[in-house]
Amino acid sequence: MYLISHRGNLNGIQKDKENEPGYINTAINKGFDVEVDVRFENNKFFLGHDFSQFEINKEFLLNKKIWCHAKTSEALLALDKIKAHFFWHQEDDYTITSKGYIWTYPGKKLFSKSICVLPEKANYKEINCLGICSDFIERYK
Repeated sequence: MYLISHRGNLNGIQKDKENEPGYINTAINKGFDVEVDVRFENNKFFLGHDFSQFEINKEFLLNKKIWCHAKTSEALLALDKIKAHFFWHQEDDYTITSKGYIWTYPGKKLFSKSICVLPEKANYKEINCLGICSDFIERYK
């Protein structure tokens, strides 16, 4: 099962640290994959949920443990161009990542290829799927 840290969080939301490259690397070094928010401006990649905060290079995004959430249409096209693992969604029930996984909105029905997003926001009786993306990912290790 994929265990994916949401923005680098391991044991709860840390707004001041989310999407910060060092914070993300800490989660990776603990064995987790990480979902990051990606923006693309002036031919440069940035991490940041609401705005561009941390400039990063494409090699960072090509790490097999990184799941890129394109936050802008420019980021979507740039991530596709470099062949990163990416997806785009807002409040869709489901979206398909560039590698064919089903990114599943909290509380929606799970499938065998689903990534269960933020199960802490839903009331699942059972989590049978391919992976979990959580702010509390260490609970699932």
